[in-house]
Amino acid sequence: MQNNVSKVEWVAMFREIGLTEDAMMKWHHLFETRHPEGHEAFLAWLGISPDEIAGIRTNSR
Repeated sequence: MQNNVSKVEWVAMFREIGLTEDAMMKWHHLFETRHPEGHEAFLAWLGISPDEIAGIRTNSR
């Protein structure tokens, strides 16, 4: 599946609907705890590097 949305654009949309850094971290935590493989796949779909994905996932646990 081709991605036309960058990480920067995704974060901008989150901010536009009023999500704070804390709320975004809660979102990552929920995604990671309920659907870890889906969370990893989503982050990769955004074009995030494997090292950054590993850091996000670690911080989300």
